[in-house]
Amino acid sequence: MDFQESLDYLYGLQKFGIKLGLDNIRGLLSRLGQPERSYGVIHVGGTNGKGSVSAGLARILREAGYRVGLYTSPHLHFFTERIQVNGEAISEAQVALYTDELRLLAGEVPSTFFEFTTAMALLYFRRQRVDFAVIEVGMGGRLDATNAIERPRVSVITSVCRDHTGHLGAELPAIAAEKGGIIKDGVPLVVGRQSPQVLEVLLELAQRRQAPVRLYGLDFSPRPDPAGFAYAGAELQLDGLRPGLVGTHQHENLSLALAASEELRRQGVPITPDAMRAGIAAVRWPGRLEWWAGRRRVLLDGAHNEGGAGVLATYLESLTVKGVRWVVGLKGDKDPLSILTPLLPQVTAVYCTVPPVEEAVSPAVLVATAETAGRSARLFASCREALAAALADCGKDEIVLVAGSLFLVAAAREYLLNDEFIISVQG
Repeated sequence: MDFQESLDYLYGLQKFGIKLGLDNIRGLLSRLGQPERSYGVIHVGGTNGKGSVSAGLARILREAGYRVGLYTSPHLHFFTERIQVNGEAISEAQVALYTDELRLLAGEVPSTFFEFTTAMALLYFRRQRVDFAVIEVGMGGRLDATNAIERPRVSVITSVCRDHTGHLGAELPAIAAEKGGIIKDGVPLVVGRQSPQVLEVLLELAQRRQAPVRLYGLDFSPRPDPAGFAYAGAELQLDGLRPGLVGTHQHENLSLALAASEELRRQGVPITPDAMRAGIAAVRWPGRLEWWAGRRRVLLDGAHNEGGAGVLATYLESLTVKGVRWVVGLKGDKDPLSILTPLLPQVTAVYCTVPPVEEAVSPAVLVATAETAGRSARLFASCREALAAALADCGKDEIVLVAGSLFLVAAAREYLLNDEFIISVQG
């Protein structure tokens, strides 16, 4: 089986859809000899900021001298991005070998795409002899395949908001209960900023599990600092932190990574303040408030729910630009109003298209919503056409924003790599 054949097999597993439940993944991990027990796991759930927190924590651990696995989803450009060790993605040849091995081992177990890739990551990390693995939850938490990990060193829950309502429910307490399903008996829990109703659910679950809790805003928090931000923790005070991620909301996300690092220190894991500082400065997470090629002309962000849209709107409000031309496309399971409403006041023109996914919100719906809000809006058949038009229209002291779906951002990044778009951006 070569790499393309392995991808065909893996994506073919999507015929099983999204199957929330742990029986299949537990059976598969048992056949593999429980690889997840071979290293320390930090389990990161929540709605927004999971990827940034995971990347930040993995980088801190690397700076502390550890060999670190990182498992995240979805990927931006290449499947291999999902599984990394010390910042290096699994190779295509290894994906092919592991797919073939796991396919034979799984036998008649009808694994989904995510169950299969989770097993692949956990086995790969054992064979790569990692010291720690930072594992991002795919969807929800309680029944997510990653929750087959029975005893993480630390659990982290980032800000919880409405997303994937078709699977997790429409009400915040129900969503919080699903997210809080990663809380384990006696395992320390780091909790990000939450609404009161979400926090109530999470604290009740933690109490039931007798899990020690460290709360954002009470036990740790970021503080303003001229150089970037400062971290005030239970035991550590770090000033002059210069984050490698843009946006004040990343100060919150990176504070969660620092709080998890502090908890590991409590458990006897040597992580120095210098390693924390270096990790915060070195972390990168493409497609999240990313200024393309470092120039402040094209801004890419994977905001795809109301929480992410709110954070992006706050960032846009802080910019000193004359106009924002927004290229937008949404997956079919998203609520257009909840994403467009906070952002439309910050933009001057909207270029509506579709992300490269099977089901997308009709661009005509996006056009109508934008025009109702008094914004100029046009419809385009592809991200490429929308981006080209936005760049052509972009005047002096204006910027082009690409946001609404990480799949849309990935398409835009690929187009921006082409000479014709580079010329447009530089012009």
